Amino acid sequence: MEIKNAEFIISNTDITKCPKPDKPEYAFIGRSNVGKSSLINMLTGRHALAKISGKPGKTQVINHFLIDKTWYLVDLPGYGYAQVSKTDREKFAIMIDSYLTGRPNLLCTFVLVDSRIEPQKLDLDFMYNLGERGIPFVIVFTKTEKLKSGALQNAKDRYKEKMQEMGWDDIPEIFVTSASANLGRKEILSFIQPLNEEFKSL
Repeated sequence: MEIKNAEFIISNTDITKCPKPDKPEYAFIGRSNVGKSSLINMLTGRHALAKISGKPGKTQVINHFLIDKTWYLVDLPGYGYAQVSKTDREKFAIMIDSYLTGRPNLLCTFVLVDSRIEPQKLDLDFMYNLGERGIPFVIVFTKTEKLKSGALQNAKDRYKEKMQEMGWDDIPEIFVTSASANLGRKEILSFIQPLNEEFKSL
């Protein structure tokens, strides 16, 4: 699948104002500064579709982008950003939770993690909560161009080990990406395409 058109549709904090759920939808989320905006821009082939900032916590709303007039890519706020008030963090958590549980057309959530660091409790707990509620998700390793030889497999093994310790029988699929090296684009879009086709047949 090649993306020919990507356009911003709406930003909001209220899922009742999201677009009508008549198209397949995919959410992208991760800890602040994980490289989410860069990945979205790489996937869509648009340099400035998602706003990139050197300041963590830039995304604070639900952003809907319409891709090729047929499906939605959703940019969610990062979680775990410490430099906002506790009240704001709680608001973000409620907003994200209401979105993840309230969109019937959400086919998969892409959980982004920094491949260079050890598995973080915050990420693992977030994934565990998705699994507990039956929300489909996959794991996306970001910034893999900065890993030395052999470190990528070690990173995968560490995540699998930690998730198995938490009781996972089947480990979600892991995608390896690098926005700067344009890595992982084909694999993620190839994953999305058959889900789109399945949605159309419902």
